[in-house]
Amino acid sequence: MLSPDPRILRRAALVALACGMVSAIGLVSGCGLQPLYAGGSAGVVARDVGAVTVSSIEGKAGYLVHSALTDRLGEAARTTARYRLDVRLDEKLTGMIVTPDNAVSRERSVMRARYQLVDLSTGAILLDATADADAGIDIVSSEYAVIAAEQTAQENLARDIANQIVTRIATRLRQGASGPHP
Repeated sequence: MLSPDPRILRRAALVALACGMVSAIGLVSGCGLQPLYAGGSAGVVARDVGAVTVSSIEGKAGYLVHSALTDRLGEAARTTARYRLDVRLDEKLTGMIVTPDNAVSRERSVMRARYQLVDLSTGAILLDATADADAGIDIVSSEYAVIAAEQTAQENLARDIANQIVTRIATRLRQGASGPHP
């Protein structure tokens, strides 16, 4: 009995894998899944997300979240606002690990945002939700390094919060204004 050529086996495996992927793509598209930003910048979701204006948010963290939101939502909201996003932030910095001499060696920074998406034409609240993110910060002997780490964590948390909010808004606007409240 002859043993099969390894090149033929490898080619057959690749063909089977390709057929499986084509079949899976057909199943996914058949179940109704669609990209959130279908149509690119001319699509319905991108246009609606671009029509969201962000109310001012208090504090340094508020400034960071506001900047991240306006970057993600786009500049179109300045002239064609149909929705308003109201955000309230809550930040906490707590010691997590305490050494035997009662010094904190690690902190946890938590940022939570409560936000509402308001339809400007009707005043209806389309979305009322929260987003949160947290980061760990090592406390080292250099005070400058600790302050820099805390600031970097705050900037990263603001971006994470903004990403969560924009994703949730895009999902809600994709459902349409007459859809169910999430």
